[in-house]
Amino acid sequence: MTDRNKRRPFRPGGGRPFDKKGPPGPKPGPRPSWRERDKDTDGPAILYGWHTVTLALANPRRRIRKLLLTENAARRLAEDNIDTRIAPELVRPAEIDRLLGPDAVHQGLFAEVDPLPSPDIDTLAPEGIVLVLDQITDPHNVGAILRSAAAFAVKAIVTTARHSPEATGVLAKSASGALELVPLVLVQNLARALARLNERGFLTVGLDSAGDENLAAAELREPLALVLGAEGKGLRQLTRETCSVVARLDMPGEIKSLNVSNAAVLALYIGASRLGLMR
Repeated sequence: MTDRNKRRPFRPGGGRPFDKKGPPGPKPGPRPSWRERDKDTDGPAILYGWHTVTLALANPRRRIRKLLLTENAARRLAEDNIDTRIAPELVRPAEIDRLLGPDAVHQGLFAEVDPLPSPDIDTLAPEGIVLVLDQITDPHNVGAILRSAAAFAVKAIVTTARHSPEATGVLAKSASGALELVPLVLVQNLARALARLNERGFLTVGLDSAGDENLAAAELREPLALVLGAEGKGLRQLTRETCSVVARLDMPGEIKSLNVSNAAVLALYIGASRLGLMR
């Protein structure tokens, strides 16, 4: 057996080894879905997967409450010199499967963390691009939008506190760590938030298949707020009326509509290119 194959104790951040038995008492049950939870509670957010958890560990603003790791994940963290910040619990993969369900791709990492605070809309710097989500409820789509937002250096995502998925579980996994990179601004009333962005000098552009002009030909400027509507329903009437411009995404093919996460990345590419932000 080579030295690499020998099992070595993993000491996170120079701390004590894992407690393989874990803390006494009953084990936690699976977390309910975001639709079943009250967003005003102080309960922890659930993160799993390599990028999601390691970026949370690297974020000093994120408080880690609990960390479960498999032996393989622990070894990889040690090899990459990633500080776990708290003493993790070493578990078998089946234990994380039990918490998340058999279909979750957790890669041996599971964390309970405090939600990140939501910035106030008035604290957003009037520069670059922000995204505004009008009641997009699918956590996979919101997570994919967050990931694209991080890739295009979006300054923030604005969404409603209600009728939107919670920043946990499937959304966090789909975002692949982008929750730690893009501030999520939760507002009570989206029309009022858009009006406030207008007052602060943002050009608010709603995206709709029936928009007045093609986004690629529209006059765009910083700061820019791109507003995306929900699958099927699109932008709500009051949202449309509050936007400075309503534009469409023209495409040459037979299918004229895109999944909202695909529409987001296309709009971001057009916006960033037109504003000279791709340098």
